Amino acid sequence: MKLPVYVASAFSKNQGGGNKAGVVLMENEWLTTIQKMAIAKQLGYAETAFISDSDIADYKFEYFTPKEEVDLCGHATIGSFVILMHLKKLFKNCYTIETNSGVLSISIQDDVLFMEQNKPLFYDVVPGNEFIDCFDIEAIDSKMPIQIVSTGLKDLLIPIKSEIQLHALQPNFEKIKEISKNYQVIGMHLYTIDDDRIICRNFAPLYDINEESATGTSNGALACYLYQQNDLKKELYVFEQGNSLNAPSEILVKLTTTHTNEIEQVYVGGKGYYCETLYIEC
Repeated sequence: MKLPVYVASAFSKNQGGGNKAGVVLMENEWLTTIQKMAIAKQLGYAETAFISDSDIADYKFEYFTPKEEVDLCGHATIGSFVILMHLKKLFKNCYTIETNSGVLSISIQDDVLFMEQNKPLFYDVVPGNEFIDCFDIEAIDSKMPIQIVSTGLKDLLIPIKSEIQLHALQPNFEKIKEISKNYQVIGMHLYTIDDDRIICRNFAPLYDINEESATGTSNGALACYLYQQNDLKKELYVFEQGNSLNAPSEILVKLTTTHTNEIEQVYVGGKGYYCETLYIEC
């Protein structure tokens, strides 16, 4: 049996770059976990989304890396809705999706898709010398704490002094994998701030993703972290990622807050485009 598998790029910039994801619509087919894993591995993208019916939302979403299932994936969700739009299956401006991280909302504003994230959870602050074997720790900006933050997936958020130093880093992926496993995080999200620009790199070798060009959940967590630190309060955060992979990407994050400046809702968004349809033996 040959199964159609769609490919979309999410968080693209000017109809280029972004982060590709596989999308499988399980309308008439039931797939086992082993089959889903095999499809994700064959595609080789960081994540593949599997969409099915849900009793509690418009759709049920499952996400698989080439190695295992994860609870949530921003770019694969945005990419999935790009495909649903391409197939003319969308008829309203707001949808809900059932995920392992809960029921989340998706809103469509012109050609920008926004995905609701969980409220942020702030975990351990980690000393910089933990990363001495990962990359040049002289590049770490000690003015900001290194912290584990999650809006659905836990990431280590690491401040870097400059854009030049960020792109010059030579990561030791085996060591990053070891530390990620030790702290039970997806990976490391490195960032630097240059005037109004926020530039990022993301390493997740524990999940067989050495570096990723656009990560929605990581930047959702980063926006909350920047807001919480009182370092950078914005209504809309714009993150640049993927430049080191020649896949320039743009991730948008909107926060809604209470009158006491507590984060109430987190939305990660961006644009995307349809790439191709593949037929995989299943």
